[in-house]
Amino acid sequence: MLVHSRTGKWAAWALFLALFLPLFALPLLVVVAASFSTNWSGAFPSGPTAEHYGSALRGESLQALTTSLVTAVTAGLLALVLGSWAALAASAMGRRGRRVVDALFMLPVAVPSVVVGLAVLVAFSQPPVLLNGTRWIVILAHTVLVTAFAYQSVAAAIGRLDPVYEQAAASLGARPSYVLWRVRLPLLLPSLNAAAGLCFALSMGELSATMMLYPPDWMPLPVLVFTATDRGSLFTGSAVAVVLMATTLLVLLVLSRIRTKASFR
Repeated sequence: MLVHSRTGKWAAWALFLALFLPLFALPLLVVVAASFSTNWSGAFPSGPTAEHYGSALRGESLQALTTSLVTAVTAGLLALVLGSWAALAASAMGRRGRRVVDALFMLPVAVPSVVVGLAVLVAFSQPPVLLNGTRWIVILAHTVLVTAFAYQSVAAAIGRLDPVYEQAAASLGARPSYVLWRVRLPLLLPSLNAAAGLCFALSMGELSATMMLYPPDWMPLPVLVFTATDRGSLFTGSAVAVVLMATTLLVLLVLSRIRTKASFR
């Protein structure tokens, strides 16, 4: 949109393809190609087959996919509620209070996720709250890791809100709770939807902290991809990785569709 000449547009597209293909598209295409192969000894894969997807869509893989979906949806919803509540509370504070809340919620992002996993493991491996060995410690760790992104997304949206709508509702006698539920939150719906999608995607792909915490009966799909490739099953692991990517993309497309419909209402 910023380039108007035909030559400039072609140059912009060429630059985009030159950066996009090797940095983003090519690694994904390699994984997809490996998922349909039985051998890769040369420059290109050989032995085309779809049998790896049979393993990736049943048994342990299907259970791991269900585990990832349940974990991501639960952690995403919890993170959205906690992050939105914190962002709304911080918007009513002074500058110093907002800085403190910002620092608290951004701390898990400032350290490696394996550190968060270790902290959760140490904190919840003994009474009074014993979560180690259960699915809840995995969900808790994912919630801690993605809440910061929900908080930042909603806080940025709150900063862009025009206060005239809330002031008009308040001037007409609306209670603060009514202003929140009927004015403020509807205006934040697109940002809440985007934050939910981001939290879901990050949780679906989280590995480092999960490796430290998951019990045998609650193995998310990224862990299965890692264990499959670690055992030397590179092609099956690639198929499982493609299933993970496709599932995440499908959910994000659904959320994007919902956001688009909401923005036109």
